[in-house]
Amino acid sequence: MDMKYVKKYSYNGARSMVLLHEKYLMSLLQTWREAKSINLVLPESEDSDYKSLDTLLEHIFRAARGYMVWMCDKLSLPSPEINPEPNSAVIDLEAEEYLDYLIKKWRTPLAEVEEEKFHTPTFASRWGVHYCIDAMLEHGVMHPIRHEFQLRYLITEQKSKSK
Repeated sequence: MDMKYVKKYSYNGARSMVLLHEKYLMSLLQTWREAKSINLVLPESEDSDYKSLDTLLEHIFRAARGYMVWMCDKLSLPSPEINPEPNSAVIDLEAEEYLDYLIKKWRTPLAEVEEEKFHTPTFASRWGVHYCIDAMLEHGVMHPIRHEFQLRYLITEQKSKSK
């Protein structure tokens, strides 16, 4: 995370959230690589995002893209024009490149937005919960943290079973 490349924001709280999102996505990718290296098997799930480590990372990248697209839409900002995430068949090979791209695309869209617009009004998310922009930023930061926590738990569990 190189803060010198992130310009000054009208609302420093948004800048902080963007930088935290960056930090935790990078950390998640390292943990995901560790999980891949030990051939971690995810628990059975009906959720197609949890069929494999590759589909999980695809989900995480898709969500990160979606959060910024949603925020720009709700703020009537231009589209951030973030390309879709690599699909699970190639994500292992393209993860670092896409993450670098995603990080760069997250850095500027919210920079000129005044603080008041982050707090009111609220908008319905795609899953029906209402969020202000600030809360969606926080949600976006927590998403990779939650998945990394899950992976760390499963890695620890699998390693303890193999002893």
